[in-house]
Amino acid sequence: MNVAGISLRDLEYVVAIADEGHFGRAADRCNVSQPTLSVQVRKLEEALGLALFERSNRRVLQTPAGQVIVRQGRAVLAEAQRLLTLASEGRGAPLTGRLVLAAIQTLGPYFFPLILRLMRQEFPLLSLALSEARTAEILEGLRDGRIDAALVSLPLPPAGLTVSPLFVEPFWLACPADHALAQGGALRATDIAGPDLLLLDEGNCLRDQTVAACGAGSSVGRHATSLETLRSMVAAGAGYTLLPALAVPAGPDPSGLVVTRSFDADGPGRTIALAWRSSDPRAAGLSHLAAFFRAHAPPSTAACRDDDGFP
Repeated sequence: MNVAGISLRDLEYVVAIADEGHFGRAADRCNVSQPTLSVQVRKLEEALGLALFERSNRRVLQTPAGQVIVRQGRAVLAEAQRLLTLASEGRGAPLTGRLVLAAIQTLGPYFFPLILRLMRQEFPLLSLALSEARTAEILEGLRDGRIDAALVSLPLPPAGLTVSPLFVEPFWLACPADHALAQGGALRATDIAGPDLLLLDEGNCLRDQTVAACGAGSSVGRHATSLETLRSMVAAGAGYTLLPALAVPAGPDPSGLVVTRSFDADGPGRTIALAWRSSDPRAAGLSHLAAFFRAHAPPSTAACRDDDGFP
């Protein structure tokens, strides 16, 4: 067969199936019926002379040959999107089209609800696809084109990425209401290093930042998989932890089991930034997006300047 027999739409179907692991969800994502998607993928397999997927009633797996085709399909689709983007940027258009925006798991659930309405007003032609992951997974997704831009916590390896700082988010202490740290004067990070410190699992940047802020060993404390589990562990009296400001509930804990306290002026925190591939031709639009996030930094944070010395 020649290249005229392969359509970009068919490649979109194949990549969607690989991402979703399910024909029905892939069809929903591509806005077609499942029979239509299945028929087109079968035709592509016949044209290529390869089985791209191993099908069963319970799941869909990529064959070894399918993995190769999916990987190349992503590259072809990325280049096709690049062509459209170049045309759009050439017309001076604002950030438009589909944008896959990821966020670290300790930020996305708390920041996205605050900003999405304003984003849709500022970028009405932007089709957002949101996701959450750990930093390492986000960096991999950025570099292989599955993610277009990401909200991350600094520092991170800058190779091949443009990083624009947005705001500094302070950390708060969350401790049991009957704990000695629940009351007192100005709170310092050094006050909370100890065996009762609760941490997130390995691989979470917040874990490393908590350990660094408290001067604690990396093996200290018990571990949890999410901020909400950490909060529950605190309520259960298992110990205390640090929470990013956006994850701190407004007002007292309804259960009366948890107390949250801010630190003094030199307290710990993290810098949130927007990162994207330096090769992305939408650089001007993504810089505009970063400036938008910076201008709408949440009240509990401190907005960064746009000239903080980052690339």
